[in-house]
Amino acid sequence: MITWAFQVMPVFFLVGEYVNARSSTAHHERGQYWTWWVRDRAMRLWWPTTVFVTVAILAVVAARASGADPAAVAEAGWLAARQLWFLPVYLLLIALTPVMLAAHRRWGLAVPAGMAGAAALAGAGVTGPHLHVTGYASYLLVWGSIHQWGFVWADGTLTCARWRPYALAAGGAALLAGLVASRAFQADMVGSGNTNPPSIALLAYSAAQAGVVLAAEPVAARLLARPGLGRRVTRLNEATMTVYVRHFVPVIVVAVAFYPTGVMPRPVVGTARWWELRPAWFALLTAVLVPLVIAVMRAERPMIRLPAGIGRPGPWSPVLLLAGLAATLLTGRAPAAGARPQAVSTEQPQQPPKAA
Repeated sequence: MITWAFQVMPVFFLVGEYVNARSSTAHHERGQYWTWWVRDRAMRLWWPTTVFVTVAILAVVAARASGADPAAVAEAGWLAARQLWFLPVYLLLIALTPVMLAAHRRWGLAVPAGMAGAAALAGAGVTGPHLHVTGYASYLLVWGSIHQWGFVWADGTLTCARWRPYALAAGGAALLAGLVASRAFQADMVGSGNTNPPSIALLAYSAAQAGVVLAAEPVAARLLARPGLGRRVTRLNEATMTVYVRHFVPVIVVAVAFYPTGVMPRPVVGTARWWELRPAWFALLTAVLVPLVIAVMRAERPMIRLPAGIGRPGPWSPVLLLAGLAATLLTGRAPAAGARPQAVSTEQPQQPPKAA
């Protein structure tokens, strides 16, 4: 259950759709093209991600050229790329925002409810007759349902009565507890058990988390109204994407620097010694992450001034946009659905040899 405190992607999708709903509506009222809006939202993700992927590829090429172990390089590349699973899913939902917003205005809460029911059926297809192809539909159905809650938040349906966020949190928590207690689903909300493909248990967890976030919104709004705190949170928010995309880089750096030399021991996960080393481990990761984020954000500043595209959208814009999304979906499939390379993990230490 410790992983429940570290799974924050439901909040990302919830808040993202809240912002997308307001932004899309404003662009539509100004008479701007749908492809123009999608292009602008997509480029906010593509620029920093493209830089990260380019640097990662160059690092892999340099490591292979220097004679590094191919298995270790493959493991490091997999760990660095695994968090990019969200990119094709989120970009697809951005592209579908006008359609999903229209569906919300017509059917309201029935849309996320229907997607949740379809997600349960898709999950049953994976766990029952092992129709793994239905797992790909779960990415759109589960995260799309969470995304859709942002519309319900934006129009006030979820917050017009103060009891509704609490009911959402309580209902999600009760469903999650029942699913985990049935042993049909794992309690882990970060590992592949509930996230690859996303399960109905993850959706229940997301409902509980969303309810807590919405219940805390009035208090948070009052705190953020303070000028000093509001400015600091705004500055930190600018680093969110940079931190998320690169948060596993320090793990690789520290592992390469300290594991082979024996400076950082590798006890079995979950043992007393493993827990004792967690503060030192997190301190090392923070010492690498903070200067890395500062350096990357400074390097990315010129990209902020780059145009989202060239000229006004023309008749071929939808075709080019869909082609780009298709390419992202195909290339983004590997980190989420691909098998993990066979190498020594930076998270899962090798078991000590058994006594002869």
